[in-house]
Amino acid sequence: MTSLRNAFFTGLLLLAPLVVTVWAVTYIISLVGGSVRPLYDRFLPESLSHVPFLWDVLATFIVFALISLLGYISRYFLGKYLLGLGERMLQAIPGVNTVYSSVKQIVATFSSEKRNLFSKVVLIEFPRPGMYAIAFLTNKAQGEPQARTAEEVWTLFVPTTPNPTSGFLVMLPKSKIVELDMSVGDGMKFVISGGAVVPPWSPDGKTLVTIQNPAAPK
Repeated sequence: MTSLRNAFFTGLLLLAPLVVTVWAVTYIISLVGGSVRPLYDRFLPESLSHVPFLWDVLATFIVFALISLLGYISRYFLGKYLLGLGERMLQAIPGVNTVYSSVKQIVATFSSEKRNLFSKVVLIEFPRPGMYAIAFLTNKAQGEPQARTAEEVWTLFVPTTPNPTSGFLVMLPKSKIVELDMSVGDGMKFVISGGAVVPPWSPDGKTLVTIQNPAAPK
């Protein structure tokens, strides 16, 4: 019975990503395509209207194509001007401007264009001595904070788990920061997974050692 139970949970873990992916894709198609399809549903031939899901798929592709087209247009002056005008209108609406600015800042922080914002993964004692947390190095030059401290301090971002878009901004002396070998991408995976995905590492840098979660099924 123990072996059967372990085999069942192992199979369940293997199927979970596929099931979640299929559910997410189906939900997006139903949400996007189902919202757009009524606009042209009355123009469809009656012989083809009995397959609404396929038309939802087509409508979803059209929406994504239009969004991609908007992205290409935004590279030119007219597109940037229109987007800037719309942004100024949103900024003028009380309440909406706060939400819009916050979301825009989060997207800009974690976009590919800002991927160099986090230059290194480090280990620090946080939130108290004896407890350790993963953090990302954001800056080494601090201006006034650096000038008013007795030693060199680095600025770090300590993300929360499993949502790394929120966290804590801390400034620590360089002597209290342990620099890690893992990449920023591996560090982000480690944070988002709650420590379940541990990047492989070896002290000599030659043989990668994968640390497995002891609670994981054999």
